[in-house]
Amino acid sequence: MALKATIHKANLDISDIDRNVYSEHNLTLARHPSETDERMMVRLLAFALNVPSNNDQGTLEFGKDMWEPDEACLWQRDLTGLIVHWIEVGQPDEKRITRLCSRAGRVTIYSFSSSTATWWAGIAGKMTRLRNLTVWQIPAEQSQQLAAMTARSMNIQITLQDGALWVGNGTESVEITLQRLHGQD
Repeated sequence: MALKATIHKANLDISDIDRNVYSEHNLTLARHPSETDERMMVRLLAFALNVPSNNDQGTLEFGKDMWEPDEACLWQRDLTGLIVHWIEVGQPDEKRITRLCSRAGRVTIYSFSSSTATWWAGIAGKMTRLRNLTVWQIPAEQSQQLAAMTARSMNIQITLQDGALWVGNGTESVEITLQRLHGQD
């Protein structure tokens, strides 16, 4: 018998002053049996950081990346079905990154593990020619604090101003310090 996804509901309130994006989203997150709370919360954060200000270029949607290897963690497709933005969470290998960059207008990766520096050092030299790639690191201790906010039903507020990123749930908050490893986003 196959294990089923755990369903989480998130009321997400985004105040991205840097991009002038203010929105509320009622999201359903299906957590794969092998996915950790930390990874799921980084997916939620990636959604907030990349949600478009309008849907003229299509909506940002959660993919089935852990079920279907050819799908993104998150992606934005335009009205014709072309992939405008592909978002990965974790540490994909260099072949996957290269393939993604050929399929999408933009590719963004959010790595959150303490092994990010080692992973990136091993592939960074091969990624320099990929002009549509941006790679971010979330410090492991901050992503672990983010994971501590996980609940089956969540109210999450995310504020981004002058590069400072705050995530709160009404009782706890954490400042996330994104570190750009590659790209010009």
